[in-house]
Amino acid sequence: MDRITMKTPLVEMDGDEMTRILWQMIKDELLLPFVDLKTEYYDLGLEYRNETNDQVTVDSAEATKKYGVAVKCATITPNAARMTEYNLKEMWKSPNGTIRAALDGTVFRAPIQVKGIDPCVKNWVKPITLARHAYGDVYKNTEIKVPGAGKAELVFTGEDGQEIRQTIQDFTGPGVIQGIHNTDKSISSFARACFSYALDIKQDLWFATKDTISKVYDHNFKDIFQEIYDNEYKEKFEKAGLEYFYTLIDDAVARVMKAKGGFIWACKNYDGDVMSDMVSSACGSLAMMTSVLVSPDGVYEYEAAHGTVQRHYYKHQKGEETSTNSVATIFAWSGALRKRGEMDNLADLQNFADKLEQATLETIESGKMTKDLALITDKNDVTVLNSQDFIKAIRENLERML
Repeated sequence: MDRITMKTPLVEMDGDEMTRILWQMIKDELLLPFVDLKTEYYDLGLEYRNETNDQVTVDSAEATKKYGVAVKCATITPNAARMTEYNLKEMWKSPNGTIRAALDGTVFRAPIQVKGIDPCVKNWVKPITLARHAYGDVYKNTEIKVPGAGKAELVFTGEDGQEIRQTIQDFTGPGVIQGIHNTDKSISSFARACFSYALDIKQDLWFATKDTISKVYDHNFKDIFQEIYDNEYKEKFEKAGLEYFYTLIDDAVARVMKAKGGFIWACKNYDGDVMSDMVSSACGSLAMMTSVLVSPDGVYEYEAAHGTVQRHYYKHQKGEETSTNSVATIFAWSGALRKRGEMDNLADLQNFADKLEQATLETIESGKMTKDLALITDKNDVTVLNSQDFIKAIRENLERML
């Protein structure tokens, strides 16, 4: 068969460790044989980020704004151990945080459900979609290691010279301080994205923070959401028979565990990071979740919601066999290709993306899967495949479908 043609490139952001290995396998086995793939490539591997002083991450975000669709591999956010391992110039910030700040978007994550792998929470009969604010908070923070006794202050100096000053802590010894921020503009974009997405997929919307403790910071989120809902979306929600409500994050966690699913749970940046991992793990694996960043300008960046699978990478380096689940990375590619097809009116490309996802799920449902899924499936006749053979099994199904 002739390869499917593309009009406009995708922005391709390569990553780190085992997911980088899977990235190339997916391209070689599942994409390049069937699609005349056009991408603008950016190497977001930690070595090249260090070499370019992280400029490559900024450039990839700007390219995403230009082309409208990106697909991203998992990347390392370095800690002290990584500083030594990779001989880094400095402890570079999270690439996801940099990209999200540049696009000012909202991340929507939902579990990939497949027959034979039931959620650990048995009453979850429908997927729960996490809407994660994608700007600011701890991902855009400033931190200081306090060397000893002294006074830490929070200071704001306005353009007009007005100064607001509050004491954070009178330290009697060493400690740490952290400064985080957000903007009304970004919070408003987050709220509108959540309300619009809820109307699009016809699901109730929950929003949760900790405003009883954070009486200014978190309360600002709550107030902006409520104002935008009352003024712009209340009538639309009521007409659609949908519900929006706010609750404390701890109350939301308790409710979620008893819910049946089929709703959107909106969270601040860190809460969304943690809770999406909880939901995806409960539904089978961190590698069984879609993730897409949507900006207010209609720009889309698809990625796997999990990390770089460091432990498997070290095994791979030793020449040992791994059985690494590549489903989320495959769905990142399929999501990006489908959206590119929608934007460029390429039905063949959209159809290919659908078939790729179908082939992936049917491979698992036939009993061929990676070790993480084999440990939790209720299927009896299971074949555990290594990383590459799993992708090749998907290719066999895909070729049959096409």
